[in-house]
Amino acid sequence: MQKVNIAIVGLGFGAEFIPIYQRHPHTTMYAICQRNVENLNKVGDAFGIEKRYSNYDELLLDEAVDAVHINSPIPNHAEQSIKALRAGKHVACTVPMATTVDECMEIVKACKESGKKYMMMETVVYSREFLFVKELYEKGELGKVQFLKASHQQDMDGWPDYWPGLPPMHYATHCVGPVAGLLKLEADYVSCFGSGTIREELAKIHNSPFAIESAHIKFKDSDLSAYVYRSLFDVARQYRESFEVYGSQKSFEWPLIEGEEAVVHTAKKAEHEIPERVTVPDYAHLLPEEIRQFTTKGVYDMDEQQHLSFVQGSGHGGSHPHLVHEFVMAIVEDREPFPNAAQSANWTSVGILAHESAMNGGKLMNIPDFVNV
Repeated sequence: MQKVNIAIVGLGFGAEFIPIYQRHPHTTMYAICQRNVENLNKVGDAFGIEKRYSNYDELLLDEAVDAVHINSPIPNHAEQSIKALRAGKHVACTVPMATTVDECMEIVKACKESGKKYMMMETVVYSREFLFVKELYEKGELGKVQFLKASHQQDMDGWPDYWPGLPPMHYATHCVGPVAGLLKLEADYVSCFGSGTIREELAKIHNSPFAIESAHIKFKDSDLSAYVYRSLFDVARQYRESFEVYGSQKSFEWPLIEGEEAVVHTAKKAEHEIPERVTVPDYAHLLPEEIRQFTTKGVYDMDEQQHLSFVQGSGHGGSHPHLVHEFVMAIVEDREPFPNAAQSANWTSVGILAHESAMNGGKLMNIPDFVNV
């Protein structure tokens, strides 16, 4: 059985993936990398990982590393992805792919030139809600899909470093990914409007004044468009990542409040029978048995040793083991992962160009062709 040697870069959010790689039948959790040596050793000791790097460039020189999973801060994503691809490593990277369209293009080129796999680890397209809607679509229960909609609203006050004042659409993949990903559509152009204003001390950091940015996306070679909206500061709203799809036979709507059930609308019923609350099932059965537990609850140390700092429930709709499995199997089976480099670049660039559109009064912005680079 082929084993892929994985190195995880960044051990905040990144540590959540360590036990999944340790148990996946096709991976060896080979190395970890973080600049903070104290935390590097703490995580390494807790999980029994001997190979540790505090310097990313030194990690890339290790010929035993087959693939890196990057979980570093957003400003480092593009540079680290490009370096890894050019060093002959497969790359999984947390969202977003990059912070500029040019960086997205450079990653796509580096991926093609190296022949290595690149996958942006977009959680929503592997959440149980997305997988549920995907199943409805593939069974033909939605009928003809007519419209897609998504949102990501979060209060980021108090978050450190690069987050304060961040333009909402610069972190848009959680809502762009699902509307593009369900039918594997390619965004063609986008128009976005800003609304409201955030506090001056936040607005001046990135010269981004808007409290909410809302965008319409037109898809290439399709009659479909989608609507997405984002907020990060000065908007009263419980955290919500939502994805909704409207079909000719059935439609799916995300619950308004965390903890409520989703709603499926079925056409041609009596009016009061059209909406129905549904319990979205888990999709662990799609995974190898060794990592199924991580869709619903994940305790880092599965060997009964009590490392309380590493007790963690599964987040992001149970997506983490699905993301790992897709990335690993794309390498093992020598196929493109979903989303691949071109798709990741398309989704990320929608957000980047949507913000530019908002700063220019809703100007139509064309998305570059990343497929035929």
